Amino acid sequence: MSRVIHFEIHTNEPERAITFYSELFGWTFNKWGEMDYWVILTGEGPGIDGGLMKRPCAPEGESIFAYVCTVDVADVHVATARAIELGGVVAMPVVAVPTVGWLGYIKDTEGNTFGMMQMDPSAA
Repeated sequence: MSRVIHFEIHTNEPERAITFYSELFGWTFNKWGEMDYWVILTGEGPGIDGGLMKRPCAPEGESIFAYVCTVDVADVHVATARAIELGGVVAMPVVAVPTVGWLGYIKDTEGNTFGMMQMDPSAA
């Protein structure tokens, strides 16, 4: 069974969002690499951690206003094809996340965006 393994918060002003979530939930944020991306640590024990990033633009020119949950899949290309078969639409084509894996975003049949990640430390 596939499970949600990561979430992302997209924002126009990362520092404002970091302050909001740090103060509201006590989450910690750590800058990741040279990108405008912060890893979110939500706490100890059961649960998932996430990331915060500057809001990307969707293909239609509209910003994404949502938490994007990412689901671990064995093969992101096969899973993307299956999502399309089931009525989904590619929101962001599969890209490499260096040293992590392959990530793609899909809009489900209701227009909700989610991610699918194929873990692969050799991704570049």
